[in-house]
Amino acid sequence: MRTLRIFEHISLDGIIAPAARKEGDDDYVHGGWTAGFRSVDGREFVVEAQGSGFDLLLGRRTYDLWSEYWPKAQKSPIADTFNAAKKYVATRRPESLTWGPAKGLGMDVAEGVRQVKASDGPNLILWGSSTITSLLLERGLVDEVVLFVYPVLLGSGIRFFSDTTSPQLLSLVSSKATSTGVQFNTYRYVSPLNGT
Repeated sequence: MRTLRIFEHISLDGIIAPAARKEGDDDYVHGGWTAGFRSVDGREFVVEAQGSGFDLLLGRRTYDLWSEYWPKAQKSPIADTFNAAKKYVATRRPESLTWGPAKGLGMDVAEGVRQVKASDGPNLILWGSSTITSLLLERGLVDEVVLFVYPVLLGSGIRFFSDTTSPQLLSLVSSKATSTGVQFNTYRYVSPLNGT
């Protein structure tokens, strides 16, 4: 069975994407909030954490954003692995997946992920895609969570877990800090939190 790992950039107050200036806007109040913390050692940590061979699991919005950027990006270990990876996408329009190799997960995303995990192939990494993170945790399909914790408080925006997600117990596997203060924490899924 393949391992599924969630990778996410997150603020100290649990925000993964800041609030838009107005409803439906892609111009965020604190756009580029991670840019000032980028570093050579941070990039090396990401490459090491991902490993050399994996498939991607993406929501449709993340897929669309990445398909505009990564195929045109300068060659690098991150760009090369993203472009080469098979992309499994939560979408109602699988015929429009042009950045490949790519495949839709079907109408039942959790069942689609369950089938992919049970199939032969490299491990899976879910980047971004906040709409399916909570669903996959609820269904017990996530093996590890890798959080890149930035020393900022954003106040409002999209949170990593939805308010409806049931409490989960995770155990810390490893922790590293970059020269710019970003904490790379890897957690392993244990179980639903007792008493819930």
